[in-house]
Amino acid sequence: MGEKKLIPRLAAALILLGFVPLVLVAPLVAVAQTAQAGKEARAGFTTLTSAQLAEMLLRKDFYFVNVHTPYEGEIKDTDTFIVFDRIGENLDKLPRDKNEKIVLYCQSGRMSEIAARELAQLGYSRVSHVAGGMIDWKRQGHEIIEGTPRRP
Repeated sequence: MGEKKLIPRLAAALILLGFVPLVLVAPLVAVAQTAQAGKEARAGFTTLTSAQLAEMLLRKDFYFVNVHTPYEGEIKDTDTFIVFDRIGENLDKLPRDKNEKIVLYCQSGRMSEIAARELAQLGYSRVSHVAGGMIDWKRQGHEIIEGTPRRP
């Protein structure tokens, strides 16, 4: 008699542990992505994945800025280096046209997000930053140029 009750309970537990989280998690992920997109729209910049950046670099049509400090390496085709919390003081190193595409990156994505927010507040309309920065870029199998910083 106890065995007959155990199997339905086990089946119910497996359903709850396997199926229910998928049913519940998918809508939560969608809500989180929508909230992130809304947050970015309000902030005035977008967030790119490493895969999106890799695709964009195939037909580079943007100004590419490493904002990490201290220097920890760089991604190929970087145009310049500007310390993230000094970006507002170094606008002369950026395109004059505030409608030009600018992509920022750093080691983890934190510094580039701060810099992206500041550029957006300063009126730059096509700013993006790379989520996960060089850490994710390398994790996805892409190269990081290390050594002495090249000064464009």
